[in-house]
Amino acid sequence: MPSQLSLVPQPATRRPAPPALVVVAHGSRDPRALSTVRALLDRVRALRPDVPVHLGHIELHAPLLPDTLAALGDTEAVLVPLLLSRGYHVKQDIPEMAAASPARTHVAAPLGPHPLLVDALQARLEEAGWGGTPRHTSAVVLAAAGSRDPDAKTDTTRTAHLLAARLGVPVIPAYASAATPTVETAVRTLLARGRRHIALASYFTAPGRFATECAQSAPWLAAAPLGTHPSMAHLLLHRYDEALAAASPAVPELASA
Repeated sequence: MPSQLSLVPQPATRRPAPPALVVVAHGSRDPRALSTVRALLDRVRALRPDVPVHLGHIELHAPLLPDTLAALGDTEAVLVPLLLSRGYHVKQDIPEMAAASPARTHVAAPLGPHPLLVDALQARLEEAGWGGTPRHTSAVVLAAAGSRDPDAKTDTTRTAHLLAARLGVPVIPAYASAATPTVETAVRTLLARGRRHIALASYFTAPGRFATECAQSAPWLAAAPLGTHPSMAHLLLHRYDEALAAASPAVPELASA
C-alpha cells in the first residue's frame, strides 16, 4: 500500500529563467536601421518566447549597450554581436563594455561566417531578380562595410567563398570603407573577365549609408540588406546557444566501477 506521504501533492519545480539575450547592434543615424533591428528581435522572441531579449547599441543610437547592461543588474546575459565579422568592435568595444557592467556576461561570436548567412544572401539576391542569366556571364560583388582588422577581411572572404560555392559563379568581396577593393573596383574586375550580369549582394544587417552607397554602384541589380530574413533570427539564437554551451563547465565522466 502506498505511503500517505506519496499522496501529498508536491510543489512544482520551477526552472530557472534562461540568461538574457542581448543583441548588440552597431547603431546608425538611419531610422530604417533601428526599425529593422527591432523587427528582427521580434522574430527572435517569437522563436524562443522563454528567452528575455534586449537590444544595446555600440554607438549612435539609444539604448546604448552600457545602459542596457546596467538595467539588467547582476543577472546573467549573453551578448550576441549583430555584426558579420571579427573586428575592433567584437574584439575590444563589446568585451570592455561587458567587463564594466554589473551583469554576468558571456560574449558570443559575430554572426559570420556561417551557412545561414549564405541562405539569407541567396534569398535576397533571388528577391532582387537573380537567377535568370547564364552562369558564364554572371557574377556577384559581396558588398561589406569594411574594417582595418585583417580578421574581418578573412571572415568576409570566407563568406564570399561560401556564396560562390552555393551560386556557382565568382563572388568578389568589396568594401564601403577601410579596406579594398571598393565596389567599383570589384565591378571593373568582373567586367574585364567578361561577366556582364553583375549583382550586388548587400552584406549589411540593416539599411544605412554604406548599404545605400554600395547599392548605387551596382551595374545591374542590387539585393536588399539581410535585415529580418528568418535565417538571421535563427543565427542569433544559434550564437546565443553556442556561447552558453561554451560557458557551461564540462561534466566529468563517471569512473567505471
